Amino acid sequence: MKPLHYLTMVLLILALVIALVPQNTTRPYKLTAEELLAEIRTGTQFISPDEVADKIIRKDPSIQLIDVRNPREFDMFSLPGSINIPLQDLLAEKNVDLLNQGSKMNILYSNGSTEANEAWLLTRQLGYQNNYVLQGGLNYWTETILNPQKTGGVISNDEIAKYNFRHAASKSLGGGDASTAAPAASTAGSTPKPGVVPVKKKKKASGGC
Repeated sequence: MKPLHYLTMVLLILALVIALVPQNTTRPYKLTAEELLAEIRTGTQFISPDEVADKIIRKDPSIQLIDVRNPREFDMFSLPGSINIPLQDLLAEKNVDLLNQGSKMNILYSNGSTEANEAWLLTRQLGYQNNYVLQGGLNYWTETILNPQKTGGVISNDEIAKYNFRHAASKSLGGGDASTAAPAASTAGSTPKPGVVPVKKKKKASGGC
């Protein structure tokens, strides 16, 4: 997505979130539109699929994966260990302690980035910390982690290492690239080793939100 188009989409989401302000009568919003926009432009709310895959494989106890799609989509496919908090239920009182805490890194995700970004904007406007968005959502996760593709032509050692990791992660996480041989790196280096049991494979994610 082009930067201008992405910024336009984010501004539209921001306008939607601001429109919800009058409906929130139980908890005060803590950030202004200008403060939110400043955070959005830095992009620090995003966490890459590679980093998330590494944390899942290492069974990192410091993360909590939160699927903000509807229950039907969640039942069809979800990341290992995820919990489901549909976007429309995000402001429910029962979810406050989960979303407003400092002990774990919450990683919000949907099919694309839109719904997860809306969820992140709501939590940030409430002043909640430690919430992040899976970059590209499940669509990008499927493309990069479950079905990684070799890059043609001459590639750098960094790109080789990235492919090797994604190939290993795909095998560990039940992706469709398990039978493809990874290219050999030209220099010695350590490749993260999978450490989880493959999850039951479900239907691939679809849609753009």
